Amino acid sequence: MATVLDSLVVPRSSALPSSAALSPIAAASSVSSLSGRSGLRHYRGLKVGSALQTRSVGSLSYGPAAGGARHRRGGLVVCEAQDTAVEVPPVTDATWQSLVLESDSPVLVEFWAPWCGPCRMIHPIIDELAKQYAGKLKCYKVNTDEGAAIATQYGIRSIPTVIIFKGGEKKDAVIGAVPKSTLTTSIEKFL
Repeated sequence: MATVLDSLVVPRSSALPSSAALSPIAAASSVSSLSGRSGLRHYRGLKVGSALQTRSVGSLSYGPAAGGARHRRGGLVVCEAQDTAVEVPPVTDATWQSLVLESDSPVLVEFWAPWCGPCRMIHPIIDELAKQYAGKLKCYKVNTDEGAAIATQYGIRSIPTVIIFKGGEKKDAVIGAVPKSTLTTSIEKFL
């Protein structure tokens, strides 16, 4: 029998109180029971530690107010933390000169492509670095499929490639999906 998972929420360990011994439960229902539903309820955010020590993480509730061993099933969970992410702006052929080469502060440029798996792995690291070095370092990204001229000009043959510019000149390049510490070390040399 085929089953479909309504929603699966994996809570971060930091989101739950340390005294709580919670076991994650993923409930599945049959396709036939889902076909009769008109829609899923919509939740925003996560609640931890409410009245009577009930803990609600996504669509599952734990504690005395949740009915003991009975677990409620809900619907779609929307993470509100998306609004706090730093969006690294793209650079095009038209904006390259003004944003990168004529910048007064050091510039980190990530060369990437949407089909590149390692590029998707390094995106969150670049976002963290942009937030961490805000005001000291400008961060941009170049999609090599759309900005092939820039990639060719700087000899980009492998992606992801991160290049640090200072005073309009290429100062350092890091190739591949590397840890944050490697990029931090390269950035610190030019601040």
